[in-house]
This record gives sequence, structure tokens and C-alpha cells, in this order.
Amino acid sequence: MEEKLQIKRRIEEEIAVTRELVDKYRELTKPIAPENAIGRVSRMDAINNKSVNEAALQKAELKLNNLQVALTKIDDDDFGICVRCNKPIPMGRILLMPQAISCVNCAH
Repeated sequence: MEEKLQIKRRIEEEIAVTRELVDKYRELTKPIAPENAIGRVSRMDAINNKSVNEAALQKAELKLNNLQVALTKIDDDDFGICVRCNKPIPMGRILLMPQAISCVNCAH
């Protein structure tokens, strides 16, 4: 029971951090206004940075979604059980990656 409480707190902490990241990446991926008087090279650099940030945003949104799903499933009997091999996922992995649904061996 104490383990579940520890995992729940960890998931909630990770959700808060990930929400902040999502907000930051959303700000960084706003359209680049053409009226901004930045040079052609600077504009190309800004466009490149925007695409990198868009990829990071997608990854952060996926992580946030997976964390929210993990939080809803924490009381399920199969929480912490690998979806592939049906063995328990080590506590260290769950605390490091609370959204993990597979053990290290099956994740590879």
C-alpha cells in the first residue's frame, strides 16, 4: 500500500513537470510572424527550431497522456505488471518512468 502511495505521488509530480514542459513547448511552437524583421538566415533558424520544438511538444504530450492513464490505473490489479511477459515491473523502473507498461527486457 505504501508503494502505491509513493508511485501515485511520483506520477502526480511527473504530471506537473510534464504539463509545464507542454506549456513551454506550445509557446515555442507558435507561428513565426512574417512581419518580424529578422534576417533570412535567422528566419530559417527560427523555423528549424520551431520544428524541433514541435517534435518535443508531441513527445511531452504523449508522456502526459500516458502518465494520466497510469494515474487512473494505479489501483488496478495488473498495474506494475509487464504487458508483454506478465512479470512485475521493478519498483525502480516504475519510479523512474511511472508511465512504463513494460519491463526493461520487453521494452527493447
